[in-house]
Amino acid sequence: MAEKILVTGGAGYIGSHCVLELLQAGFVPVVIDNFHNAIRGSEELPESLRRVQEIAQQPDITDETALQELFRKHRFSAVMHFAGLKAVGESVQKPLEYYRVNLTGTIRLLETMKAHGVRNIVFSSSATVYGDPKYLPLDEKHPVGGCTNPYGKSKFFIEEMIRDLCRDWNAVLLRYFNPIGAHESGMIGEDPQGIPNNLMPYVAQVAVGRREFLSVFGNDYKTDDGTGVRDYIHVVDLAKGHIAALKKLKENCGCKIYNLGTGTGYSVLQMVRAMEKASGREIKYRITARREGDVASCYADPALAERELGWKAAFDLDKMCEDLWRWQLQNPTGFSKN
Repeated sequence: MAEKILVTGGAGYIGSHCVLELLQAGFVPVVIDNFHNAIRGSEELPESLRRVQEIAQQPDITDETALQELFRKHRFSAVMHFAGLKAVGESVQKPLEYYRVNLTGTIRLLETMKAHGVRNIVFSSSATVYGDPKYLPLDEKHPVGGCTNPYGKSKFFIEEMIRDLCRDWNAVLLRYFNPIGAHESGMIGEDPQGIPNNLMPYVAQVAVGRREFLSVFGNDYKTDDGTGVRDYIHVVDLAKGHIAALKKLKENCGCKIYNLGTGTGYSVLQMVRAMEKASGREIKYRITARREGDVASCYADPALAERELGWKAAFDLDKMCEDLWRWQLQNPTGFSKN
């Protein structure tokens, strides 16, 4: 019998791509999502999500009653935990909201898992737990906890919670770098509500004409062109990393931590040029002040994931931008039809 996997936040950008990979790998995903930062409108669900056994649309994962109901209804072999608020800049403005949703929601989830004997979890963590890098590339032994924003702190606190459970649980904590791109079908992609907090959805919306120009937050960092450098990874590569992590849980692995990145850093202006190449359109930008909570450079050493999970990012920057542009061109107003 196929294993059932609970996917919290499974209608979101990363979650929906992971749902598709779960289906292709023969798992049965069950999704809980409040659709806050996700696909809107059940009649417009992409084919991948229409095949999900159940989508529980709830206020959020802080709803203990909804979680208990799901766990009574289904026998889950593991949980993939994506649900939460995720914008660095916004977290600086709304720290209490980030702690309430991300921390309280995770505590409710872990308590429910414990009550129902489900002790396998893959957690969507972040490279923000490393704070301002002391060295590059970042490996898993780099100090954590010196986070520069509440979003990163919430991820760090959750990692610590899960690690404290790992005497008799199995957990894989995946520290993402910067997921971009979209499924090559163009049916699912990233569609943030309001002005995007992440770079590439912003760039794509300028290219497609939804926004007039890109705001570049600072050009006085100690990088080659003065703009921030990040490790961008194709969201499908990231999703495949979750399948590898799920298989790792079967080894009674205890608590394992892996970076998911490419190992290559690109600046904001390099990303703008890459998207201009993919779209064939000029992307106008303006330099503005640095954004609180941002670091100058951040890129991964992904060797441990390759060694222990057998996972390695396959798609290059051109492919990331081509797939992102296909999604944006097919969905110029995102999931909304207005």
